[in-house]
Amino acid sequence: MASIFTKIVQGEIPCYKVAETEDCIAFLDILPLVKGHVLVVPKREVDYYFDLDDELFEKVNHLAKKVARAIKKVVPCERIGVSVIGLEVPHAHVHLVPINSISDLDFTKQRVQFSEEEFKELAEKIAANL
Repeated sequence: MASIFTKIVQGEIPCYKVAETEDCIAFLDILPLVKGHVLVVPKREVDYYFDLDDELFEKVNHLAKKVARAIKKVVPCERIGVSVIGLEVPHAHVHLVPINSISDLDFTKQRVQFSEEEFKELAEKIAANL
């Protein structure tokens, strides 16, 4: 069965896209830790991040670097934290999270909520800064 990310890639489920290449897509996490939390996902469904072939691994990380720089221009923060957990969705992905302290990357804390309009506006601002 296709993962939720595969369904997003195939257009079956909408997302707040910030960037897309031939091989990868980046979109806002709909259950973000903080404003600006973005997921970078390879379009090919591979469960475990370190099972990505070298070429796709490089492409995911290249897009993550570009998107992280764009997020930093839009969301005030000290850094963009990077996390690869791989337990919540069986499809490799990278979390890009604006942080000011290490505790900002605590995935057990309550997620923040935004309106559809807030998500759209944020996605557009990040995309415009790529």
